[in-house]
Amino acid sequence: MVADVFVLGLDPHNREVLERQADERGYRIHGLLDMERLRSPYGRLEELLDEARAHLDAFPGNVDAVIGFWDFPVCTLVPILCAERGLPSAPLEAVVKCEHKYWSRLAQREATDALPPFAAVPFDAQEPPEGLRYPMWLKPVKSYSSALAFRVTGDREFREALGHIREHAHEIGDPFEEVLRGVELPEAVARAGGTACMAEEEACGEQVTVEGYVHRGRPAVYAIIDSARYPDSSSFLRYSTPSGQPGPVRDRLAEISEAVVYRMGLDNTTFNIEYFCGPDEHDIRLLEVNPRHSQSHSWMTERVDGVPNHDHMVRLALGLEPRLDPGAGEYATAAKWFLRRFTDGVVRTAPGPEDVARMERDVPGTTAKVAVRPGTRLSRMYGQDSYSYELAQVFTAGRGEEDLRRAYELCLARLPFEIEDIGPGTDHAEGD
Repeated sequence: MVADVFVLGLDPHNREVLERQADERGYRIHGLLDMERLRSPYGRLEELLDEARAHLDAFPGNVDAVIGFWDFPVCTLVPILCAERGLPSAPLEAVVKCEHKYWSRLAQREATDALPPFAAVPFDAQEPPEGLRYPMWLKPVKSYSSALAFRVTGDREFREALGHIREHAHEIGDPFEEVLRGVELPEAVARAGGTACMAEEEACGEQVTVEGYVHRGRPAVYAIIDSARYPDSSSFLRYSTPSGQPGPVRDRLAEISEAVVYRMGLDNTTFNIEYFCGPDEHDIRLLEVNPRHSQSHSWMTERVDGVPNHDHMVRLALGLEPRLDPGAGEYATAAKWFLRRFTDGVVRTAPGPEDVARMERDVPGTTAKVAVRPGTRLSRMYGQDSYSYELAQVFTAGRGEEDLRRAYELCLARLPFEIEDIGPGTDHAEGD
């Protein structure tokens, strides 16, 4: 019997990934609310829930699963809708515990000491909390991607960043407050609320992401992905798998991850946890716990392991344990690269579908997703980090590191961009 799976915020890329597996795996994919409806949840969470409920109620068949790949509000709408219909999903409280950065840190501390020093920060603070040292990161307790996260090295930068966060934290923090009202909160988290700020000392080392799942209370790790950054920057250059970390480090990462997600109360879900790693298994710092897998890794996991990590989420949502066959894919290694620009500008020329198709023909084992179009003002793009603008994502696969880099260089030569520099304060509308 074919199962009907509904996906909140289903976009063309994720639909294509899911539908490649659907017939073989025995399910049908249906969209549930589009991303434009979901991107601005301010004051509309109950409205979005009612719209989703009406859509599901009107479906003539069975609703067998509801899933989503995106951050707030999708990550919190999924457990609410699933709980109402008796469908497998992570508990709402566990999801919110992961999503609220301060609550997450408090819970993580009960499972591991592999954490940087951290503290809540009042918005009228003139200097960091006692016991925290520069450099450190200031961030709201709820945000998306790396927006509103600032690295600060002194009191002046601290106050400037805190002011910027205070001005904008409500944009996602206020609707997040609506969710917090439906969950029993520890006293310290209730005091902080959804628009507060926190600080944590900077962690150093190589960044990695652990992906796994929890099925019927049993956590398991299925992939470790290396995350490389641009030189002298916090912005990502690429993700790659399998990880090049030493075996003892990989074992310790898996051990910490399984202990943490168990303590957070996650179940019936995929997860990903970001870390910084030093040269040995004793030098590990946990950065962030996410109650879902990363859609950014789906292309890579499919090339290396034979199935995208999306399939694991679908199986869990249907009450089934994921089927893993590490290394069963066509390639030994794969990477997702981020082509970025670090200053503002207006895009005059950008690659089109024909350029990407030509690149795929010329360089086997590659593809690309272009994030801009002619007329785009980079500083007005949605969901960028605090320090750069993403122009495109380039995907490469091969036998090893040399293959990945050579393919990336060949791809860049086939993706034409022309961007006009824009100075501070210059106002260029799209299409100018």
